[in-house]
Amino acid sequence: MTSWFQLVSVFSMLSLLAVGGGSAVLPEMQSLLHEHFNFSQTDFVHAYSVGQIAPGPNMLAVLIMGDMIDGIAGAFIVALAFFIPSSILCLYAGRLWTRIGDTPWRHCLQQALEPISIGLMCSGVYTIAKESLVNWQSCAVALVVGLLLLKTKINPVILILGGGIVGYFCSVIR
Repeated sequence: MTSWFQLVSVFSMLSLLAVGGGSAVLPEMQSLLHEHFNFSQTDFVHAYSVGQIAPGPNMLAVLIMGDMIDGIAGAFIVALAFFIPSSILCLYAGRLWTRIGDTPWRHCLQQALEPISIGLMCSGVYTIAKESLVNWQSCAVALVVGLLLLKTKINPVILILGGGIVGYFCSVIR
């Protein structure tokens, strides 16, 4: 059984570092999960991918990771540790944000945080892509799905499922 304190400490820290959303901490999450729980990069990508299909917030993948680490108790502990600290921080930051109004300081801070958030999200994409894009077929599926997302209004869930089906058939044909 994994130390519940260890689960709480890792996921609550990640919660507070998730500037720009949960995907901003994917590289650090993958590293900490491997270091503390011997969680492989393949397991990480699989848990994250299944979490993307689930309805609701895109970081529900942490529940899957918690379940893989320590069963249903791990999923419950990880859910609380990952979502409560950032929710409390967001509540108080939102109140402060409203209170400072339309000041130059707020405008400057907002302009500084936007590129930081984008950079952190890009690092999350890289973390998932380096394990997932392993051959020309997976690169082709990623490219087609990316172009379809940019050029059409197709529901991303349909694209994810379609990409999974194509990936399955590519692996069977090999």
